[in-house]
Amino acid sequence: MGERGDGPEGTFGDAIEVPSGQKLWWIDVQHTAPGSEGLTYRFRFLAPQIGGQGALSVDVALLDIEALCGSFVAPRLANLGPQVEQVVISLSDRIVPFGEAAPEAVQYFEAFSVEDGACTWELF
Repeated sequence: MGERGDGPEGTFGDAIEVPSGQKLWWIDVQHTAPGSEGLTYRFRFLAPQIGGQGALSVDVALLDIEALCGSFVAPRLANLGPQVEQVVISLSDRIVPFGEAAPEAVQYFEAFSVEDGACTWELF
């Protein structure tokens, strides 16, 4: 996947820059669970600043998700294999094992289609 960087345990690489200035780290990418639109890649990121006291608003988090699609996710899709139909990007204030319920966690999810390196928000 990637090399350990400056992030918390369970993340890879260094902090990723986003418009809000919050620190985000890449957790993983999942592609084994089928999506409603076909082959779906789920890019998961740790975003501690979306939870707790003084948390960033959902609107700010969604702008960061959109930026992640264009700057981090889209460039990596060509290296992942078959043509993807949908990308789901999630931010979580803590690392949650994929597929497990975590009612105490703050999580935001958005879906995109990606064509020619451009991300288009999809209904999720």
